Amino acid sequence: MKIAFQMDPIGDVDINADSSFRLAEEAQSRGHDLFFYGPDQLAFQEGRVTARGRDMQVQRVAGDPAILGALREVDLGDFDVVWLRQDPPFDMSYITATHILDRLAGQTLVVNDPFWVRNYPEKLLVLDFQDLTPPTTIARDLDTIKVFKEKYGDVILKPLYGNGGAGVFRLDSNDRNLTSLHELFTGFSREPLIVQQFLPDVSAGDKRVILVDGVAVGAINRVPAKGEVRSNMHVGGRPEKVGLTKRDHEICEAIGPLLREKGQVFVGIDVIGDYLTEINITSPTGIQELERFDGVNIAAKIWDAIEGRL
Repeated sequence: MKIAFQMDPIGDVDINADSSFRLAEEAQSRGHDLFFYGPDQLAFQEGRVTARGRDMQVQRVAGDPAILGALREVDLGDFDVVWLRQDPPFDMSYITATHILDRLAGQTLVVNDPFWVRNYPEKLLVLDFQDLTPPTTIARDLDTIKVFKEKYGDVILKPLYGNGGAGVFRLDSNDRNLTSLHELFTGFSREPLIVQQFLPDVSAGDKRVILVDGVAVGAINRVPAKGEVRSNMHVGGRPEKVGLTKRDHEICEAIGPLLREKGQVFVGIDVIGDYLTEINITSPTGIQELERFDGVNIAAKIWDAIEGRL
């Protein structure tokens, strides 16, 4: 097959952690041809969806993860699969890319399906499953947020479209910074904020569960560094081997059919204690850590699902 990866610069990836690299590596091992381009090189030209990029061969060499060919323009309608794999922020640039990739429907399989990537942002899709999630409010209005904080006392405040743990604050019952933080966030963004009841279970870890075509295939636990509430690995979170609990399976069985129906082949959900907190579909991670802990080829499962759809 002809496979295109729309992603951030391939030369910057960590070959031992990056999920896009691992997906490309598995595709290459199956004999598929790879093409790389950045989101800025995506275009709609008189009825065609095109990209300017380079043929790619990946290699597990630190600091030199790919051999790239000469720059050329391709018609993405000639490809079998396009991977939408650039990292957030989920901004208007990201949204526009999903609109352009929508034009490939019926010609090329885009993974994950861009229509639903656009309409199911990670912190909003969970609102469809309120019985699985902690108490949550999404608002820009300060008084609304204050009422929520007064009700629950200890809360997490973060940007609605943030990512990677950036801008996440815990405000306990003694905190006096809510108004100042609201001024800070609303001073540079028109977006709402999301506020959730703080879950003390986060000290034991924030579990990343990987689903392939709506089915759970494993999980890793991400334990926050001492003094942190954020478990994201690039801010010091420590990955640990962990199994799936009965509650994890209940959550996955509840959300899996919707993910499968909407073409969300590779999804990573976040679970703290008994609660679902995010459904990550834009550019989920965790494949390589899970493969090392469980000894299972997760990338192969993902490609099996894609090849099955084709």
